[in-house]
Amino acid sequence: MLTPSDLGALFLTFKVATIATVLMLLLGTPLAWWLARTRSAWKGIINAVVALPLVLPPTVLGFYLLVLMGPAGAVGKFTTWLGLSTLPFTFAGLVIASVLYSLPFVVQPLQASFTSIGEQPLEAAATLRASPLDTFFSVVMPLAKPGFLTAAILGFAHTVGEFGVVLMVGGNIPDKTRVVSVQIYNHVEALEYAEAHWLAGGLLLFSFSVLLVLYTALKTQPVAHPLK
Repeated sequence: MLTPSDLGALFLTFKVATIATVLMLLLGTPLAWWLARTRSAWKGIINAVVALPLVLPPTVLGFYLLVLMGPAGAVGKFTTWLGLSTLPFTFAGLVIASVLYSLPFVVQPLQASFTSIGEQPLEAAATLRASPLDTFFSVVMPLAKPGFLTAAILGFAHTVGEFGVVLMVGGNIPDKTRVVSVQIYNHVEALEYAEAHWLAGGLLLFSFSVLLVLYTALKTQPVAHPLK
């Protein structure tokens, strides 16, 4: 059965994933819109930077975030100058690391959805004298609803399953930075396989349920097509 430590790790994991998903949607939406619309020479570079966590070993990203946010790093010096503590081994640092690591799972579905809308709906809105902001909220967002749904679900689910980055940046502090993936590692290291099975099986069921909900929901969503 689940121990109080397991329940604490589960609660912390879903808390981090919820906050990180909200932040990723707030940051990823304008970034994905810019990437879908721009013809800048920087587009390829920004696309590569955003997608880097998909191919980079999590421990590598976690190590450089640890250095960057540590006392000798640029971010660490800035937070110290502000009178704040450094971010490693804190809840805030855990959220920031999760956002950076899972951001591609939010940006890429949104970018693909924005690109699929095409120019004609935007041109039609412009002929009705809609402002760019009004066009985005009244035209783009409804047409890109499947992309937002995919981004939110994948971003949340991926954050729940993180291990390498969160261990490097957050450490293994009970009720503060110990997420469920780290808790499973602790059980296995202590040869507590029964406890590990409960958590690992729960995550397996959660991941399958998330994908099932995602594909079922997308099947019922209308596909965005440019106006004929």
